Amino acid sequence: MRPLTARLVTAVILSATAALAVPQPATAGASCFDRTAPTTYEESRIETPALPGGTRVPYELVSLGGFTAYPRKLSTALCRAPSIAAAHRILQRQGAALWRTAVARAQGRITMGTIDRYDDRPLYWTRLMGTRDIRQWNPRFPLTQTTREALLRTYEYAARGITSTTFGPGVKKILISGFDPYQLNGEIRRSNPSGASALQLDGLTYSSQGHPIRIQSVVLPVTWSAFNTGIVEDAFGPHLTHDAPERADLIMTISQGNRGLMNIEQWAGAWRGGSPDNNNEGTPELIPPAPHWPQPTPTPEFIETTLPHQSMIDAATTPWPTALNPRTCTWPDADRPTGPITCQTTAPTPTSQAQSGGGGNYLSNESMYRTNRLRLQLGATDIPGGHLHISALIYPTDPLTLIDTPFTQDRTATITQTITLVKAAGATA
Repeated sequence: MRPLTARLVTAVILSATAALAVPQPATAGASCFDRTAPTTYEESRIETPALPGGTRVPYELVSLGGFTAYPRKLSTALCRAPSIAAAHRILQRQGAALWRTAVARAQGRITMGTIDRYDDRPLYWTRLMGTRDIRQWNPRFPLTQTTREALLRTYEYAARGITSTTFGPGVKKILISGFDPYQLNGEIRRSNPSGASALQLDGLTYSSQGHPIRIQSVVLPVTWSAFNTGIVEDAFGPHLTHDAPERADLIMTISQGNRGLMNIEQWAGAWRGGSPDNNNEGTPELIPPAPHWPQPTPTPEFIETTLPHQSMIDAATTPWPTALNPRTCTWPDADRPTGPITCQTTAPTPTSQAQSGGGGNYLSNESMYRTNRLRLQLGATDIPGGHLHISALIYPTDPLTLIDTPFTQDRTATITQTITLVKAAGATA
């Protein structure tokens, strides 16, 4: 693969005002989009400034992935939509097509672009360009904010794979999730190997001891607000109810963790740390309940994994060591959030208040907590569930280099190991 470079600003600091009105090239007729309308902080990164003469990294990644036509197709279709109902159909169709294409490209079933097929970033930035267009769409007919939010949901759920988790008959069913890239303010080149793994795993079918097993995947956003509205529960819940026509046999959330480690988290904690998300938002608090899904009262402080962790460890995958991580941090004196914090590798006591699970108290911990809180409340104790943290990536030393061979090799190795670990878990489901 040829060397790919882009001129970058290594520390991208976006102001709140920049998030509200960023100059943008129109992707369709000016009469259809109001380019002064507010966008999210996350969407404003699409126009990340580059050094003079350089390229904007998001556009470069979309182009290198072969996805340049997709934002244009979406905006053109929106401008032709005669009604809200038609817009929903367009967004469902366009979002699903984007997801299917990204999966097919990742799995090598089609050839697109010049960047390697394990790269999740073209999908991320293409989808984000789509949500920006929906947010700035100015149709000929009235459009309330509530309706616009519903349109965004239609597109996001389709483009994240949430509406396409059909397994089919006669197979064991494994449902997994990955995440978008994050921490982009300081490193706009970021990929997320968990999201890239989800693309590789979606629809994968294999056999163990004569039993066919199929994996379906979704990619979750790195925003507290999306978790508040129930996107995690909406993705997993339909496969956890006792009468679900396609009830899962195992669920697993996956995210990027520490460098050089593959940790199966033993515990998820009920506390949200509130570190800034992709919208630069965050408030420390107890993980809120999900709307429209049953929730336990009181909410458990910790939830323990039921993944077949020993089978995953015994799979002897490489290159990174795989281990069960028992660490938790608590407010042992029940004085959250002001008291002293204690961390330990023994099981939390019944009176301890959660400060963090083994994987911290960011959205990765929360994805495990939410899926398994719902699983337990629905009585799906026969379905194993938990979280896998996979090795973080190291980016090219030269801040002007977008991607190089050591980076692609490192990411491919981590993703390949993740696939093997998920398959090992599924084989024992």
